[in-house]
Amino acid sequence: MTENTPQKDRTFRERVVSDFRFLKSWAKQPKSVGSITPTSKIAARLMASHIPTDSDLPVLELGPGTGPITRAILDFGINPSKLVSIEYNHDFCTLLRKSYPGVNFIEGDAFDLETTLAEFKDQKFRALLSGLPLLNFPTEKRSDYVTEGLKWLPKGAPFIQLCYGPKPPVKALPGVYSVEPTKWVLSNVPPARFWIYRQTA
Repeated sequence: MTENTPQKDRTFRERVVSDFRFLKSWAKQPKSVGSITPTSKIAARLMASHIPTDSDLPVLELGPGTGPITRAILDFGINPSKLVSIEYNHDFCTLLRKSYPGVNFIEGDAFDLETTLAEFKDQKFRALLSGLPLLNFPTEKRSDYVTEGLKWLPKGAPFIQLCYGPKPPVKALPGVYSVEPTKWVLSNVPPARFWIYRQTA
């Protein structure tokens, strides 16, 4: 029988605390959280795998929640100082700053990037990874979210959006941006896939 090490015990406790906070937040604001469980490791790794490796620009993450996608981004090889992550929930932000020191966590509104990223004015990012539950928002707000997010990326860089539905949360806009799906991650609860948006104009 394998004995638990202090590190394993600490990791288990941190995961329990993280999941509890996630469920607590979901119970209070199900529309803003979107799922009763955090994104799975497999789904998060698939998402991070689409980050370009031929660029030294930082990475932008929107809606990290309790951090599963943040962890996947760092495990992919992104230096914490090269990751800017925006989280609206104060409790999640507190947890994230403790769990992932060195990452640039900003407590703010991902639907208002011009204000939230004021200190990063004129900065471009090599990729944008979004865990926000866009299907919970009106179509016009979703469209504005994608359009504004793409402004922070060089042409052709990926805007990677988590989604639980069979169709993209925002349709492609011919001549402006394209969208393509990844494979489904059936082990995620609920099953998830990602939609990748890229500027074409």
